[in-house]
Amino acid sequence: MATSNDRAILNSIINPLLPSDEFVSHNVVQDDTADTDDSEGVKMAKEFEKQGVIFAESGRMDQALEMFGKAVDCSPMWASAYNNRAQALRLLKRNEEAMKDLDTAIELSHGKGKAACQAYCQRAMLHHYTGNEDLALMDWESASNLGSQFAKNQLTQKNPYAALCNKMLHDVFNNLRQGTQIK
Repeated sequence: MATSNDRAILNSIINPLLPSDEFVSHNVVQDDTADTDDSEGVKMAKEFEKQGVIFAESGRMDQALEMFGKAVDCSPMWASAYNNRAQALRLLKRNEEAMKDLDTAIELSHGKGKAACQAYCQRAMLHHYTGNEDLALMDWESASNLGSQFAKNQLTQKNPYAALCNKMLHDVFNNLRQGTQIK
């Protein structure tokens, strides 16, 4: 059984754009029925995913993608498999394919649990990178509601009032550091 530290390390490899403490959080709603699914397909899918992570750790993303694809083939109703494959696709800059897998992961998970939370975060990033800020905000909100601290931080940064407050505080502290009198 992997420890929370092991999971954090693996997530930092698979999710290099997310903060390292993102998935150590205990706030994420746990509703992944796949975690309790002991079917042979899910067991095989988990093994392929472990192999995919090993390939990803060594920078061999094409082989990682192949392993994550085999995980999907073994358990086509398991949201986590699509989410993991989407991560590899995203890192390979195959964003349209990643978006399809993320949509599938969210649909299969019914928008609940860890796989949905991760998929919403990834999909929000893709929407942001393609300029679809309204869709990104909706996905950040969904991930935030599932407990993602990273999504909560993104929502705060996107909030114009929060941005204004942050700028004002930044200016005040800069003035204090420089000894400038505040007007």
